[in-house]
Amino acid sequence: MKNIAVIGAGTMGNGIAHTFAQFDYKVQLIDVSQASLDKGMATITKNLDRMVAKETITEADKNKTLKNITTYTNLEEGVEYASLVVEAATENLDLKLKIFKDLDTFCPDDTILASNTSSISITQIAAATKRPGMVIGMHFMNPVPIMKLVEIIKGYSTSEETFAIVKELSEKLNKVPVEVNDYPGFVANRILMPMINEAIETLYNGVAGVSEIDTVMKLGMAHPMGPLQLADFIGLDVCLSILKVMYDGFKNPKYAPCPLLVNMVMAGKLGIKSGEGFYDYSESRKAETVAAMFR
Repeated sequence: MKNIAVIGAGTMGNGIAHTFAQFDYKVQLIDVSQASLDKGMATITKNLDRMVAKETITEADKNKTLKNITTYTNLEEGVEYASLVVEAATENLDLKLKIFKDLDTFCPDDTILASNTSSISITQIAAATKRPGMVIGMHFMNPVPIMKLVEIIKGYSTSEETFAIVKELSEKLNKVPVEVNDYPGFVANRILMPMINEAIETLYNGVAGVSEIDTVMKLGMAHPMGPLQLADFIGLDVCLSILKVMYDGFKNPKYAPCPLLVNMVMAGKLGIKSGEGFYDYSESRKAETVAAMFR
């Protein structure tokens, strides 16, 4: 398994491509927009430069990693020889179903199809294909090159062979794979998102301010990052999408997104990616925040 196609050049997609390429896999990075591909490659280059500066990799390692990545705007061309496809597109069910239906048509019969979805049912995604036994979830954490965890989600029909291959592959990336069953939010976000949502409710109700809430969680609960800062880092739009999936899946009011979160997303205040969320991010501050994750 040497040819890995990654769909989506955004935050998660470029991180996944970076990680596979750094471990000497040939990566086909695919996005509908050349501008998005250029931006994704620029991010990968900057992150590799940080690693060189910290002497965690060499300049030769950086150059080899970049040479292992080829970009495509045509999905069919990008997945033609893929042994594994990792989809990291927007957290939108209809979009993912369309992508997986196309992948089922374009990919070789033995290609494993994985989704980096953080909340959407793998069983539902697999149903869009004629190979449900070869569809699986690979939920990487952000930033992908640094974070060790990979949630491996088995859909209803995912075969044991597919699971074993993906588990072994994750270990070869120096990750820690954890088997998770297919329920809304899986484990990570089923626990994390209600906490973030409750932090937003605490702010919304005037219990305390942004920095005060984050300080309590960092100093009192030993969290490396406060929940509101973490929400900014994840993207408030992503948090909202995950909460909606969980609310629709469980029909439980505890997963209902806080009105403040809904309004901030509608206003375009998405966190680091938009320059403003619960905190205000200038370009220099944004760079510092991202750089801190690679320390």
